Amino acid sequence: MRWLRRLLALFLVLVVALALAAWLVLRASLPVLDAALTEASLGAEVTIERDALGTVTITGNDRADVTWALGYAHAQDRFFEMDLMRRSAAGELAELFGAVAVPADRKARVHRLRARAEAALALTPAAQRALIERYRDGVNAGLAALGARPFAYLLTRTTPRPWRSEDTILVVDAMYFALNDAGNRRELGFSTLHATLPDPAWRFLSATGGAWDAPLSGPPMRWPDPPEAHNIDLRAFDPSLLRGTEAPSGIVPGSNSFAAGRALTGGAAIVANDMHLDLRVPNIWYRARLVYPNPRRPGEAVDIGGASLPGTPAIVAGSNRNVAWAFTNSYGDFTDWVRVRPDPADSTRYLTPDGSEAINAIDETIGVHGADPETLVVRETRWGPITAKDVDGSELALAWTAHREGAVNLELLDLDQAETVDEGVAIAQRAGMPAQNFVVGDRHGNIAWTIAGRIPKREGGYDARLPADWSTPGTGWNGWIDPVAYPLIANPPQHRLWTANARLLDEGPQLDAFGDGGYDLGARQRQIRDDLLQRERIGIDDMLAIQLDDRALFLDRWRGLLAKVLDDAPATPRRKQLQDALADWNGRAAVESVGYRVVRAWRSEVIASVLDGFAAAVRATHPDFEMPRLSQAEHAVWMLIERRPLHLLPAGQSDWSAVLLAGADRVADRLAVQSGGIGARTWGERNTARIAHPVSRALPGFIARWLDMPADELPGDANMPRVQAPAFGASERFAVAPGDEEHGYFEMPGGQSGHPLSPFHGAGHADWVSGAKTPFLPGPARHTLRFTPAR
Repeated sequence: MRWLRRLLALFLVLVVALALAAWLVLRASLPVLDAALTEASLGAEVTIERDALGTVTITGNDRADVTWALGYAHAQDRFFEMDLMRRSAAGELAELFGAVAVPADRKARVHRLRARAEAALALTPAAQRALIERYRDGVNAGLAALGARPFAYLLTRTTPRPWRSEDTILVVDAMYFALNDAGNRRELGFSTLHATLPDPAWRFLSATGGAWDAPLSGPPMRWPDPPEAHNIDLRAFDPSLLRGTEAPSGIVPGSNSFAAGRALTGGAAIVANDMHLDLRVPNIWYRARLVYPNPRRPGEAVDIGGASLPGTPAIVAGSNRNVAWAFTNSYGDFTDWVRVRPDPADSTRYLTPDGSEAINAIDETIGVHGADPETLVVRETRWGPITAKDVDGSELALAWTAHREGAVNLELLDLDQAETVDEGVAIAQRAGMPAQNFVVGDRHGNIAWTIAGRIPKREGGYDARLPADWSTPGTGWNGWIDPVAYPLIANPPQHRLWTANARLLDEGPQLDAFGDGGYDLGARQRQIRDDLLQRERIGIDDMLAIQLDDRALFLDRWRGLLAKVLDDAPATPRRKQLQDALADWNGRAAVESVGYRVVRAWRSEVIASVLDGFAAAVRATHPDFEMPRLSQAEHAVWMLIERRPLHLLPAGQSDWSAVLLAGADRVADRLAVQSGGIGARTWGERNTARIAHPVSRALPGFIARWLDMPADELPGDANMPRVQAPAFGASERFAVAPGDEEHGYFEMPGGQSGHPLSPFHGAGHADWVSGAKTPFLPGPARHTLRFTPAR
């Protein structure tokens, strides 16, 4: 027993020692927050102050020194996340995570974005390149200053690779992946639909907009009429072709932005923004304020604050005391499939407007941690890599704006010193970035909307939603649209602007040039517009009220229809439970609402069933077909429910009422079998936060919970201003009047730091959950790093 006690004591000592060693190593990877340091590359003193939330205020003598310090701060708090972004774009994740990441790397590596980033860097103007290099040096200095490598590298058993200048380009490329469909899957699905269904059915499913539209110019579009019985009869197809797949969630990468002009605010414009992205720990954005002498105004300072993107030196969205600006995903069409016509005389070549060219085969080596490297052969054409096949088996090359020269630049840095809406618009229009809606307002009360980023100039009159043959002269992309031809709406008569990923332009040449890359349904955009229009005066609090608007106006007609379906149906215990749930309806996507969850689930069931009827018709020829995302499907399905054409019932169905009731019964069956029955199935149970650190999935649950954000039940959903899903939603939420930043707010989930021992891990997250206003400007400094030039 004595030896047993000694062994047990020794074991406990070893456990404590190991835990202490792990804690010490983990603590060593925390950044130093208070110190006086020297840095030879600086021209003058620079300070990095952090407030209670970790928001940095960087003050220096010029933009170059401030850029170095921003890189330093980014590396201290976010180097691992920056590394993930550059690697995800370049297809280099397997070097960290091993073989499990090889499939993702293969998908990304086919775009060869590291090689393209290196080429883009070589063409970058000297002033921008100098700032990129200053940022690079700051990042590497910040990484080197850590007492140990960032803790995530201890888990992957790898060593961080120094930051390179082209990595900043790759971080912007990563945003192309986040905001565009790099696989162009929607158009592949469209090609199959177009080739298989009669033209009236194709047009009925693929239209751009309808009654829910709320564009900035022009009326809502008219949805096409359904195909007639002589065109197609869905009942004639084999019911075994139906799959009953669940409809998509309805949540797509996007954002809300809106603005109010002087006539409504009584002074400076107010700009609001909440960019909807995947949520993680730490957040994608990093709150920062940069202060340095204004080269345009001697004796005055540039004072810019908002959301910076670690990996780049820019403030992406925010305010500089003269102008404030915001972004939302535009959903124009920035990818095309090009049908590759082989040279009849040589299968290794293909036809172009200039004759036959060789397909360029490039060997890409994918490094794999813990295993041998793999080789991927990328076959490239002048239009882009060959990555898919058309419905008839023809090879397809992907034309994507991210591949093109000029797709990435740092023109956005000029927003630091923009003084008017006109200057902000001009900067945005020449920026190299994924094409976004850009809303800007200035301290004089002016507001404007335009497109920021590059738009391809299409020629040849082809339908850009379908693969096209570019081998004939005058067909394809011919550079970029000139910014002078960009759409622009400035100081509109209603003194309000709104964007929410839906169509904004009236039908005509500009909309045709911009294309349709899958506009979101206009319900959310219309609700924001109507929220703005009902207010005769608008202040900061009004902007927050609109951002937190979780009213389910869009679903109200579905609630009424479900109530009628249940009233008309024979009573059953589960149908009675559905009726009881509808009595709980409070018109909101509230966490306590059972009625909201029921109506939402039923709508999804009905849409999935109706669209599956069309998909079955396609599967008769193409058995593996999956319906592409149809963001506007609400218009088509509701029209069928109203008109109830028998020939467009899914195979095996004979009555529309039966389709609707069957969907309700499926929802009831699915919800009733869970603990507590239908009455316990609240929306909050379904919409519980899963905002996780990138490495937490590989850790035991008790450690993962330490890294991740709390599992809060969250209000909101798609098709309303407060967009929310468990791991998706507002990656920031701000509103500000330029010149009055003191009264603005900036809410952010996840916190500034992903380090579990950092005081800034999750800081500010609770305000984001509750909708409490976090001040736009940083609070009093709690920590200060002071850098002086080395003698």
